[in-house]
Amino acid sequence: DLVRLPTEAEWEYACRAGSTTEWFFGDDPSKLGDYAWYKDNDDKKAHPVGLKKPNPWGLYDMHGNVWEWCQDWYGDYPSGSVTDPTGPASGSRRVLRGGSFNNQTSLVRSANRTNNRPVTRFNTNGFRVARTYHLSR
Repeated sequence: DLVRLPTEAEWEYACRAGSTTEWFFGDDPSKLGDYAWYKDNDDKKAHPVGLKKPNPWGLYDMHGNVWEWCQDWYGDYPSGSVTDPTGPASGSRRVLRGGSFNNQTSLVRSANRTNNRPVTRFNTNGFRVARTYHLSR
């Protein structure tokens, strides 16, 4: 089995946990503090994972805490309807998702994205691994 960074599409799918709202818990930003470390409650630092409530699929810190690197190179979304898309085949900047502890409410939404050069290091960036599982084994 392969451990890797998730694609941007996989990351958003995992974050949303079946929702179509601004955040996996709905559209009410007053509930964000129950699930995320962000500018209003951050204490100006990242926090250990799992101190806030998880999303419905049991994943913690999908909103806020640290921006999470994705394996996709940054680019425009494809036009039309696509299933499980991947980003461009090459580029100079990779996608980051989720927002961080020092971001305002609007930047820690399920659909928000940013990008940076892979060599960039900040205390607001981190990663989450995905596992490729082969059902044929």
